[in-house]
Amino acid sequence: MRIAEISRKTRETDISVRLVLEGTGAATISTGLPFFDHMLEAMTRHGGFDLTFRATGDLDIDAHHTVEDAGIVLGEAIRNAVGDGRGIRRFSHAIVPMDESLATVALDCGGRSYLVYQGCFSQKMIGGIEHDVFEHFFHSLCTKAGLNVHILFHGRNDHHQCEAVFKAFGIALAQAVALVEGKTDIPSTKGVL
Repeated sequence: MRIAEISRKTRETDISVRLVLEGTGAATISTGLPFFDHMLEAMTRHGGFDLTFRATGDLDIDAHHTVEDAGIVLGEAIRNAVGDGRGIRRFSHAIVPMDESLATVALDCGGRSYLVYQGCFSQKMIGGIEHDVFEHFFHSLCTKAGLNVHILFHGRNDHHQCEAVFKAFGIALAQAVALVEGKTDIPSTKGVL
């Protein structure tokens, strides 16, 4: 089993995470932000990995530090759990509809971090969190995990759009880091991810 445990404490946040890539979709999430907990649970459930995630942060200021640092810590956990990438599929994509909304996530677990995030929310806040913070979450996660991710979404309901994005990301991540039976090499012409 590929497992990673990461803790990070700053003046703004205190976060610990345990990630099991070959899991069952079990999630124990507590960030102090119910909507963000819901998004992480959806990502975990549909990705089929196990995630224990505890975060406390300076929510009296706003959600930015907690959500952004959550991406940093989860990204580190993904990178540590994947290791050198030997035997993984590496590339994947997922398209997830949620009522009128649609999210597409294409992902390369190749060690080069990049994020394309395209879509529009109609309101400034989603579930009590400024919508631009979710882009920061994915940017931080991609940077620390070494992922190249393209996230494209559209719809009318902001909750549905955001949830479709998190579900599609979970599915794409699970497929990209999945071990391919009989494959033992590092999936790169360079020989390293």
